[in-house]
Amino acid sequence: MKLTVLGATGSIGVSTLDVVARHPDRFQVVALTGHSRVEVLAEQCRRFRPVYAVVGSAADAQRLVGMLTGLGTEVLHGAEALSQVASLPEVDAVMAAIVGAAGLEPTLAAARAGKRVLLANKEALVMAGAVFMAEVRRAGALLLPIDSEHNAVFQSMPHDYAGDMPRSGVRRVLLTASGGPFRTASLDMLTTVTPEQAVAHPKWSMGRKISVDSATMMNKGLEVIEAHWLFNAPADKIEVVIHPQSVIHSLVDYEDGSVLAQLGNPDMRTPIAHALAWPGRIDSGVASLDLFAVAQLNFERPDPVRFPCLDLAYRALRAEGNAAAVLNAANEVAVAAFLDRRLPFLRIADVIAAALDAVPHAALPDLAAVLEADRCGREAAMRALARYTT
Repeated sequence: MKLTVLGATGSIGVSTLDVVARHPDRFQVVALTGHSRVEVLAEQCRRFRPVYAVVGSAADAQRLVGMLTGLGTEVLHGAEALSQVASLPEVDAVMAAIVGAAGLEPTLAAARAGKRVLLANKEALVMAGAVFMAEVRRAGALLLPIDSEHNAVFQSMPHDYAGDMPRSGVRRVLLTASGGPFRTASLDMLTTVTPEQAVAHPKWSMGRKISVDSATMMNKGLEVIEAHWLFNAPADKIEVVIHPQSVIHSLVDYEDGSVLAQLGNPDMRTPIAHALAWPGRIDSGVASLDLFAVAQLNFERPDPVRFPCLDLAYRALRAEGNAAAVLNAANEVAVAAFLDRRLPFLRIADVIAAALDAVPHAALPDLAAVLEADRCGREAAMRALARYTT
């Protein structure tokens, strides 16, 4: 299988290449992309010898060329280059792991080219679910979820599931959540949360933005929207369950009373290996789950006072149209401001709510409309920041 890895220098990209390296007879890396972590990308190129490497700017491309002298890798840069390597004729599968709205267009390019799309980029479905799924169907692309929760649901669904929950006997999709680093913290403590505290996830190793999303549970809210598009599940059939051990990655509740779950150690190499090998199985490098060491499994309902972002995500899903794109854009602006120490942690939800209130509802018939919703959401969030920034 020939691969393009979009976002190779991030945590998902690094885990993907770890799995790939365990099976050199099965996988060949054709293209690797990294926005600005040039040194990391150069080391990956020296190890996997891709045909193409893509960075964000011309200056970084020039630096990378100097680091790869004699390797034979062609260095490209910019957004168009990302879409180019995502749709190369010789590529079989694309790992879509660019975080944020920047990952939307190259992921859409992979879908349009009919690739096996290993979807780790939430925004492709959160921002542009209807547009994206239409392209997947039109091109005959194979969409396999990488988020541990959606991959667990995929594994727990009927093998012939065709997006019809009632006909398949599916009653609910249950997405588990760790609860992040502040699950048991006092509400007073949340008023003084620092970026360092917010990115210290108790179970998963993730990037800074997604770690903050986990701390606010916006990450789970975005996953609720993803699950709607992946499994054709209405909002009232998707439930979030806090499970601090992060051993059960998600569950599917059936009409006959059965509940099927996927369990495993919290390591992203498991869903990555599953999607790379599907419908087969390969070694991921992840140790077997020791149930005796886990000893107990706990479950809690999310507290809407502690996690208001989760309710905002459900609000956006039910509103349909441009609401989810606005939600995502406003969240990116708010989280960036928090990480820059310009916005208090508890004001992230306020900025997002203000943006949802400010942007008029509109349909999203095409990518241009999606990008316009993203722009409007960012502008509304920037205006809201003026009221809350420190």
